[in-house]
Amino acid sequence: MSANYVHPEVLVSTQWVADHLHDPAVRIVESSEDVLLYTQGHIAGAVMIDWQLDLQDAIVRDYIDKTAFEKLCSSKGISNDTNVVFYGDKNNWWACYAFWVFKLYGHKNCVLMDGGRKKWELDQRPWTKEPEPTYPATRYRASDPDPRIRAFRDEVLAHCRARRPLIDVRSTGEYTGELQHMPEYPQEGSLRTGHIPGAVSIPWPKNVREDGTFKPAEELAAIYQGYNKDEHTIAYCRIGERSSLTWFVLTYLLGFQSVKNYDGSWTEWGNIVGVPIVKGNEPG
Repeated sequence: MSANYVHPEVLVSTQWVADHLHDPAVRIVESSEDVLLYTQGHIAGAVMIDWQLDLQDAIVRDYIDKTAFEKLCSSKGISNDTNVVFYGDKNNWWACYAFWVFKLYGHKNCVLMDGGRKKWELDQRPWTKEPEPTYPATRYRASDPDPRIRAFRDEVLAHCRARRPLIDVRSTGEYTGELQHMPEYPQEGSLRTGHIPGAVSIPWPKNVREDGTFKPAEELAAIYQGYNKDEHTIAYCRIGERSSLTWFVLTYLLGFQSVKNYDGSWTEWGNIVGVPIVKGNEPG
């Protein structure tokens, strides 16, 4: 991994993962948008965490609570000192999302396999179709949710009124209001189109290369050169998955000191009564 990243220790290569398939201190976790990919082929020894069924509360629009998170980790054989390696499809959108949720509950040792499933395939590494392995249950103890990395709508409203840094990582069409949702994706319930006032458009693909790995630190720094690393910054998308990737880049690869993911994102903001939106190319 590039030594130029501020925190290079959070990224591992496919070779590193291949070398640690049987490391008892490591638990490999696949978290993909297409959950069927796991059954079609996954990294040997990897467990699956479904971003929706495992990480989301089925009744309240929120994440599972602390107790449920502890049970999830225990069931996957993850202890508090396990080095959890995340990977997935879509350039690691959902792997970053799962990484972020683990950080929300205070898990210390989280890393991301750079490039995710795409890079593993490009490197012609093997998949297995074996059933999900089972590991001895642990006595996992989670921390209370970390408010330093998650933004709620009232905070975002105050943030945009104060004209603080706000990054919209969706596609340009979603940002301008031309599109109501991502191309080739179903409409997910937003009544309005456009963006949050003051938000600047920096689509998430700018962060990655063709092979799915992150761009070098110098190129990433050029993308975000207009931002102060010490200033509180919020990123959002539609439900928090693409913005998890940008949160990861800003926090770990570039060393921003205070970045929050607004996981309510546009599916919430686009439907809130009484909050403004902006259409067009300008932040507003």
